[in-house]
Amino acid sequence: MAKGTHDYRPDPRNEAILVNVNGELVPRARAVVSVFDSGFVLGDGVWEGLRVHDGGIPFLDLHLDRLYEGARALDLDIGLDREALVRRIVDTLRANRMRDHVHIRLMVTRGVKATPHQDPRFVVSDATIVIVPEYKQPLPQTLEHGIRLFTVHVRRGAPDVQDPKLNSHSKINCILACIQAQKAGYDEALMLDPHGFVATCNSTHFFIVRKGEVWTSTGKYCLGGITRSNVIRLCREHGIPAYEKDFSLTDVYGAEEAFVTGTFAGVVPVHEIDGRRVGGGTRGPTVERLQREYVALVQAETRSGTRV
Repeated sequence: MAKGTHDYRPDPRNEAILVNVNGELVPRARAVVSVFDSGFVLGDGVWEGLRVHDGGIPFLDLHLDRLYEGARALDLDIGLDREALVRRIVDTLRANRMRDHVHIRLMVTRGVKATPHQDPRFVVSDATIVIVPEYKQPLPQTLEHGIRLFTVHVRRGAPDVQDPKLNSHSKINCILACIQAQKAGYDEALMLDPHGFVATCNSTHFFIVRKGEVWTSTGKYCLGGITRSNVIRLCREHGIPAYEKDFSLTDVYGAEEAFVTGTFAGVVPVHEIDGRRVGGGTRGPTVERLQREYVALVQAETRSGTRV
């Protein structure tokens, strides 16, 4: 079954991890929330995916910026300031003695409701905060050989419908896109914007390389990707022309290289789109270079950022 950039080998150590549920460390099997929780009832919440690399949490400040901005947009009181939330994340990792090759899912919902209803005034508890750390690494073959994309009918919508800048628990449009791509036998979905231009993928950000230039979407119809912005910055710092612009599937099909970015796997090549081989069907020189530069950036950030 296609799993895209998030494919990984299950690690038996994860069975013994402690999950942080509202400040309490509990075994994985007992890590539960109420059926009346806003996240379960309505997908009312925000979340972030974090990486732990060599005892550090790279780009944590940027992830927390996005988390707290999303919470403000939803008028959701997280109930912890940034310092306290960072301390809770670090304490969770230390309790599990986890320092490397770890993926964290940090989830915040509006809290428990008195009755299943969308009105936030029915909430009767503080926000629910869950921190799930797992040993999880992208597969080497994914990083080298890449993934296959399928363009789906599900569009990334305008901000007056459901703002794609919100990293909310309500991801049903991305899930529908993912399902369509997988039913077609592909790894991940390529999604268009309301005007028919390429927007992004269902769980990663999309780039192409044409005549030595790196292109990605304008960003108007996708999440403000942290890895995406870091890769754009790396291009500009290393003399690779990079543009955020509108482009169509015709431009995609004629590209020499393509790749996707995300917190979990970093930079991942794309070798096929809609049955068309990209370039030579193997990882190209620009993608390979950006993979190296991104690894170096993560290592530098790890040394200077939050430590476990």
